[in-house]
Amino acid sequence: MKTYTFEIQTTNNPSIIKFVANDFLVNHQSFEFNNIEDAKPSPLGQKLFHLPFVKRVYISQNFIAIDKYNIVEWSDVQKEVLKTIQTFINNGGQIIEETEAPNKVPVTVYAESTPNPSVLKFVANKKLVLQSIEFKSIEEAKIAPLAEQLFHFPFVKEVFMDSNYVSVQKYDIVEWEDVTTEIREFIKKFIESGKEAVNQQAVQKQAEKAQSNSTNNSSFEDLDDISQQIVSILDEYVKPAVASDGGNIVFESYNEEAKEVKVILQGACSGCPSSTMTLKNGIETMLKDMLHGKVNHVVAING
Repeated sequence: MKTYTFEIQTTNNPSIIKFVANDFLVNHQSFEFNNIEDAKPSPLGQKLFHLPFVKRVYISQNFIAIDKYNIVEWSDVQKEVLKTIQTFINNGGQIIEETEAPNKVPVTVYAESTPNPSVLKFVANKKLVLQSIEFKSIEEAKIAPLAEQLFHFPFVKEVFMDSNYVSVQKYDIVEWEDVTTEIREFIKKFIESGKEAVNQQAVQKQAEKAQSNSTNNSSFEDLDDISQQIVSILDEYVKPAVASDGGNIVFESYNEEAKEVKVILQGACSGCPSSTMTLKNGIETMLKDMLHGKVNHVVAING
């Protein structure tokens, strides 16, 4: 049985906050309820409307957003609401009642080119995973049904998934123009079926195991000051750019004596002909400029 935990996230609207789960709550669907009668399909929604300050409840793939009346401040009640949600779900309470077979989820998937000619990025209008994850073989993909099935295509070499897209790296035995439509339609039908793209619980366990086995198993808080600054710079300035190209960059280590930063490239960035130029002319230059005298080199340990 899944165990859900939630964290509180504020929004641009001070009346609304989000309770974000560590796993998917509903598959590729969203629900909005404006009152307790409206929330009949959702036992959780009905329970939340018994709180006198709840105005509207929105349930999405991995979060619950609540709009409140101005009779209370969120700072006074948000922890109580989080506990209510978490306890209800973990005690077996239903989020949405499945009284009948759900309608097919309206899904769109389109293909985007990346700087790596061997990789295409397939973007969906639905969230697929809660964190980035890479698979280099079908054995690694046992925890991710979507990736595992993609490996059944003989030309698929690697699969990288993040948020609402899948980056597929192919072998040179085919050209993208011959297989793009086939892959796009396969991903679209997979999402429409309502299947989970990954087993989120297994992904978390794998990540925890990898962290404990890693030579660099420190949490962000345990990193030295310079390493923390490097991670923050990568997260703020670099990751959004490489994500738009279907890839990811992960901080591995910082050697203060050699002033060297080691990173791991994933997705379209891995094996990309332009990745060396990106590292040297982009990331390395940025870190040198922002951390004067602290960084001399940036090296991709898998580049």
